[in-house]
Amino acid sequence: MAFKFFKKKSKEEQKKKGPVREWVDAITFAVVAATLIRWAFMEAFTIPTSSMENSLLVGDFLFVSKVSYGPRTPKTPLQVPLTHQKIWGTEIPSYSDAIQLPQFRLPGFSDVERNDVVVFNYPREDHPVDLKTHYIKRCVAIPGDVLEIRKNQVYVNGEPGENPEKMQFQYTFQHDQVIRERVFQDNGISEYQKHRAGYFIWATQEVAQNFANKYDFVRNLTKTEMGVNLFNDNTPFPQMPGVDWNRDNYGPLKVPGEDLTFEMDSANLTRYYSTIRDYEGHDPNAVKIVNNQLEINGEIVPSYTFKQNYYFMMGDNRHNSLDSRYWGFVPADHVVGEAAFIWLSLDAKKSFLSKVRWSRIFNGID
Repeated sequence: MAFKFFKKKSKEEQKKKGPVREWVDAITFAVVAATLIRWAFMEAFTIPTSSMENSLLVGDFLFVSKVSYGPRTPKTPLQVPLTHQKIWGTEIPSYSDAIQLPQFRLPGFSDVERNDVVVFNYPREDHPVDLKTHYIKRCVAIPGDVLEIRKNQVYVNGEPGENPEKMQFQYTFQHDQVIRERVFQDNGISEYQKHRAGYFIWATQEVAQNFANKYDFVRNLTKTEMGVNLFNDNTPFPQMPGVDWNRDNYGPLKVPGEDLTFEMDSANLTRYYSTIRDYEGHDPNAVKIVNNQLEINGEIVPSYTFKQNYYFMMGDNRHNSLDSRYWGFVPADHVVGEAAFIWLSLDAKKSFLSKVRWSRIFNGID
């Protein structure tokens, strides 16, 4: 029997890739690698609003750790890589919700803890969970905690909560003249507003007091506070008839969590009905209040055991943050990751290299 041996073609004999093919392969590899890193390890975000000032500033660019709490498996697989909701620079949706997969969370290093700075998907949107708008706030209460706010101070389980070092509030002072923007900027005040008798400023207690001590024209500096009988302009969560909660005086409210059971009495119906309807995996049309009782799929439910954890989130800029006080709990399946560190910070009000806030680069986030 004769055997015929075939030898591998030499490199010279192999067909070489053309430059276009090489570029396509390189770009494909880069997109796949970036997508995997973005999904499983780290993702870059920017701070667009002042709700976390002075802890985080508008123009801060962050890396958010996905491994801290564990990455989520994709729910909406049909989307353009490295986009979120829309194709860059357009109003064209970057995804199709024709296919929706069950979502799971892979193991992480820890659970969400009190005082973590957390990125999550804003619950009150109609997009699929993984494509809802990203928000960043501080977790002030975890499942099982009883949260209350008294005269601006957060209390958790009856004890004062830990206050962020750079937490700020709204202050007002009297002054009948227009103050130049540079005066505020030079004193670390990025937010201010003229009113009839003077100005509102948003600042830490230390910055506000130093500002008042420095200028004689600052008269009667006081922290603004909403009384217990004064409603906020924005209706607080939950909407309870006869309850006058507001941003400064709120609760008490127990945070629900996995395997925690609540009696569905009249008060708890008001507190938790929308959470059960919207985030517990039920058909929203099958969750109803009938004769002051909770009904799910046509059956009366006298007590309800929650299926997942929830968190209460607040901005460090306590008087300029739309957060859980207004739209409710953040479900665990909406949590994206933990804010890790700032990799770039730009001040839009300045120009050229002076835009860069060099002192904030590579700062950790507490």
